[in-house]
Amino acid sequence: GVAYLLSTRFELGTLGWLLDNFLQSFIILIIVVFQDDIRRALMRMGRRMFLARRQREELYLVEEVVRAVERMARLRVGALIVFERVASLDEFIQPGTILDAKVSREVLWSIFRVDAENPVHDGAVIIRTLRIYQAGALLPLTQATELERSLGTRHRAALGITEETDAVAVVVSEERGSISVCHLGQIVQNVDADNLRATLLNIFRRPRDRNVREVEEPVTDPEITKDRIQDEELNRTPAESGGRQ
Repeated sequence: GVAYLLSTRFELGTLGWLLDNFLQSFIILIIVVFQDDIRRALMRMGRRMFLARRQREELYLVEEVVRAVERMARLRVGALIVFERVASLDEFIQPGTILDAKVSREVLWSIFRVDAENPVHDGAVIIRTLRIYQAGALLPLTQATELERSLGTRHRAALGITEETDAVAVVVSEERGSISVCHLGQIVQNVDADNLRATLLNIFRRPRDRNVREVEEPVTDPEITKDRIQDEELNRTPAESGGRQ
C-alpha cells in the first residue's frame, strides 16, 4: 500500500500499474480464501439483527395484550387469548374467523366486547407468529375432574388446550374480574398486570421445548416496572409465588 502511494506521488507509471493490478487481485483472493469465515460473520450479524427485532416485537405484543387484559378485567369482560408456540393448534381447535391482524389493545377489546352483533366474543383469540390469527375459535375442554367449581368454561378450555400443546393461555374471568395464566396443563390464578407481563416474557424467552414439563409461575417482584421491561432487564428466574392450583 505504501509503495502504491509513493508510485502515484512520484509518477512511477509501471510500478503503479503493477501494484494496482496486484491489489485488485489481492482483494479478490482474500474474499475467495476467507469466504466461509465471511459468510459466517455475515450470518451472525443477520441473526443478531433478527433476534433484536423479534424481541422488540415480542415486547410490543406482550404490552398490548397486558393492557387489553387489564382493562377487560377491570370492566369484567370475559376473554380467552391463546399464544401458539411450537405445536400447531389447528388440529385441536374448531376454527373461528380468520383475521390475520396486528395485535393491539383496541382490536382485542373490539373482539371480546359483549354485543349481540359480535359473534366472536365467546370464543378464543389465537395469536400465531406475533399476529392475531383468528378469533372465535373453540378449544377442547380439560378432562380433569379435581378443578374448582368456580372455574368456568373459559378456564377449562384454556387448561384443555395447554394440556394438549405447548401453548400459553390467558383468561379473564367475567364473574370475578380476575386474570389467570395456563401453561402445560396447569393454572395460576389472580395474576396482576405486572406479574402477567413478566410471566409472558419469561415464558417466551425460554427455549421452546415441548418435552420440558415446567410450570411457569408469575414473577412477584414489586420492583418490576414497564421501564425495566423496555430495557430488557427481565432475564432472570421468576420468584416463587402462591396461587399454584
